[in-house]
Amino acid sequence: MGRNFSLPLEPRVQSGILYGVLAYTAWGLFPLFFKQIAAVDAFEVVLHRTVWSMVFVGGVLSIRRQWTWLSAVVRQPKVLAAFVASATLLACNWLVYVWAVANDHVLDASLGYFILPLMNVAMGYVVLKERPRRGQWLAVAVATCGVLWLSWQGGRMPWVALILATTFGVYGLLRKLAVLGALEGLTLETLLLAPVAAGVLLFWTYQGRGVLTTEPSLLWFWLVLAGPITAIPLWLFAAGARRVPLSTMGILQYISPSLQLLLGVLLYGEPFGGTRALGFVLIWLALALYTLEGWHWSRYRVPALAALSPQSLPRES
Repeated sequence: MGRNFSLPLEPRVQSGILYGVLAYTAWGLFPLFFKQIAAVDAFEVVLHRTVWSMVFVGGVLSIRRQWTWLSAVVRQPKVLAAFVASATLLACNWLVYVWAVANDHVLDASLGYFILPLMNVAMGYVVLKERPRRGQWLAVAVATCGVLWLSWQGGRMPWVALILATTFGVYGLLRKLAVLGALEGLTLETLLLAPVAAGVLLFWTYQGRGVLTTEPSLLWFWLVLAGPITAIPLWLFAAGARRVPLSTMGILQYISPSLQLLLGVLLYGEPFGGTRALGFVLIWLALALYTLEGWHWSRYRVPALAALSPQSLPRES
């Protein structure tokens, strides 16, 4: 059954919210990093992200001596299949996002991650049986209007935004349901992707193609740095997703596209006219509604629930 009432935040939930805020803030600042390697083909950037992420998380697990889980996982085909799916979704998301930033579509990427919370709330309702309250549904409805307005103003189907929202939305759901912890799950995903990525990079190097043979060493540094820059936010996200409702992660998600929007407009000079701004205003209004509704609920309903005897409180199942 889904939760029908709220209680004061437990330490586990508090830490989950903190992990989510840190992850989404890091992702919101990603354009600053990927603009540094915009000259590199998006597919090659994804290959490097995969390989160096594997090196980073593998090093962390080696230091912590946390490899015993791997032998058990390889004997569970269903678990491996789920992580093959999540790894594939992650790679597709990376590819589209890197291409968008490199080709001056930061605002389109921002729109994708504004759409994502709507998908998270819907999946939480349908798949996880989470029950948003009326005020939360109102916030979702207002945000949906904002997204539809932005799509209509663009005059075309926002493919970049839709692909980013879909791939990462389903990825987040799979990671929430995963049997592995945050670090172990991320390690398995990169383990599944890294052999292919490393093979392609080695083949290109043998042919004299790619960054490793044609570009200055400073660019190598940025690509190697993509490992921890990629892995740490994903690690934080997975840890947060396992601790809080998917709908809550969906609202925290607004941090990332808001930062991307500011970077796209103020730093990179992407067009942002009055009609387009209206759509973003609706989305920010939705975030304010959701936040105020949660504050009102915790202020007026939680004390009443806390006053009930433990025997009279409904049990979670």
